[in-house]
Amino acid sequence: MNPTLTTNGLRSGYGTGDVLQGVSIEVSPGEIVGVLGRNGMGKSTLMRTVIGLLPARAGSIMFEGADLTRESADVRARRGIGYVPQGREIFPHLTVRENLQMGHLVNAGRGHYALDEVYGWFPFLRERERQRGGTLSGGQQEMLAIARALVNGPSLLLLDEPSDGVQPSIVQQIGTFIVELVARKATAVLLVEQNIDLIQTAAHRAYVLEKGRVVTSLEHSDIRDTERLTEFLSV
Repeated sequence: MNPTLTTNGLRSGYGTGDVLQGVSIEVSPGEIVGVLGRNGMGKSTLMRTVIGLLPARAGSIMFEGADLTRESADVRARRGIGYVPQGREIFPHLTVRENLQMGHLVNAGRGHYALDEVYGWFPFLRERERQRGGTLSGGQQEMLAIARALVNGPSLLLLDEPSDGVQPSIVQQIGTFIVELVARKATAVLLVEQNIDLIQTAAHRAYVLEKGRVVTSLEHSDIRDTERLTEFLSV
């Protein structure tokens, strides 16, 4: 099976400094791959570079066999990459339905709009579709952000710290949903996360970043080892 996403020797950063120091990873269809590491090691920089919000200074980004290294973020979205940033970044003054419609407008060229399917996954969003996004709880806003990223049926989903600011019961729901999503649709998921329970619930394997480099790869048995997993997360 060919990988959905491959990065090879990826370098990027801010100003004159490189944060990523040659990162090479792969994510295949139906696979949930974690990205672990202490704070400031380049996890969010990796996600922002893959989606195109930061330019790659060296290396390559291949998506479904196409070289996207120099493509803009909107082109990547239209090709089928969904992105949920840390902090969610929903539109607080727009309704739930309007937020989902905005997700469609971002990559309407993909020609797919699965609003009813998304409502099926998150029934409470249909019930609150006229409610302003900013009045939802943190966990509900996270689910809205995930739904917005999924409304066009992406084949790759980038999730950056979905547990951030979310109550534990909702974190468990998010983990269960991610597992069900890849089981139903063979979506590839790249998951940056510090929450041990969520990583252990969802991830099939993981990469560990340290100072912008992949220093170790963890298989599923390693992820189930809580003591070992804790070594790679922020204190």
